Amino acid sequence: MPDDDGRYVGANAMKGRPMRRVFRALLIFGTRVPGALVLAAPISGALILGLLSPACAQDFPALRGSETVGPATFTRWSGFYFGGQLGLTNGNANFSTSTSGTVSYVLRETALEDEFTPSQWPILGTANNTGPSYGGFFGYNTQWQDVVLGVEANLNYANLSLNAPSTPIGPLKTATDSLGDTHTVTMSATGSLANFNFATLRARGGYVIGNFMPYGFAGIAFGLGSTRITANVSDDQCSTATPQVCNLFNFAGSSGMNNEVLYGLTAGGGVDVALTANFFLRAEVEWDEFNPPPGVLTSIVTGRLGAGFKF
Repeated sequence: MPDDDGRYVGANAMKGRPMRRVFRALLIFGTRVPGALVLAAPISGALILGLLSPACAQDFPALRGSETVGPATFTRWSGFYFGGQLGLTNGNANFSTSTSGTVSYVLRETALEDEFTPSQWPILGTANNTGPSYGGFFGYNTQWQDVVLGVEANLNYANLSLNAPSTPIGPLKTATDSLGDTHTVTMSATGSLANFNFATLRARGGYVIGNFMPYGFAGIAFGLGSTRITANVSDDQCSTATPQVCNLFNFAGSSGMNNEVLYGLTAGGGVDVALTANFFLRAEVEWDEFNPPPGVLTSIVTGRLGAGFKF
């Protein structure tokens, strides 16, 4: 039907016409009748308050910008994924107490071990080596908007070989036992951890920032390597009797295993970058610690780059 200006409007548009007529009548009344503005002002105020009520709010069109904003969107990281990686691995193995068990065994039930405990003397030092590594990963993520949690298996081939520097001890000529016999002791040893490769099983937590997902992880580590520890002890024992009698005793022992399974812990962090809906790049740093044979503490630090697919 036509409005006051002769234009055709729909039924919804007519809802606001009665109120407009009221305001127009108040304005004409206030301008033509002296003092009427004083009376019209409170009436207009009351009408405005009434119009703010939910019942009358529908008579007015929505203000610009008042529409509700849709939910935020985030890069999808949920689901299974896999990939490959290249890196540089630095290994550090402390062999300082690795000969303890071997020496203690070969000197069992001897006065030398009972009184001077050569098994506790440090002979070997710390080995260090750096080399390339490569491997792959496979995992699964769950996602709550910008928070990502998941698990991942990570396999690395490094083939590290760590050979301990040896510091021979002796001859030690000042050791005298409780019977008055003197001992001149010489000790030497070797230690190695060869062909070392490792894998980790991690729990991951990440935060989505655009196409980036920085993350941290922690879990358990497994290693596979060949360990070898050898120790040699010679003791030139001289009595206090007259004439003096001296005897030279030699003791040797070894321990170790080929393809020994090692256990430890892992921790680290990195960032995944989504280039497409299914392809991403990765950069991370990983720290692993193992305790292979008793007395050898091995730490591995790896920096790597990788690429993967998610589906």
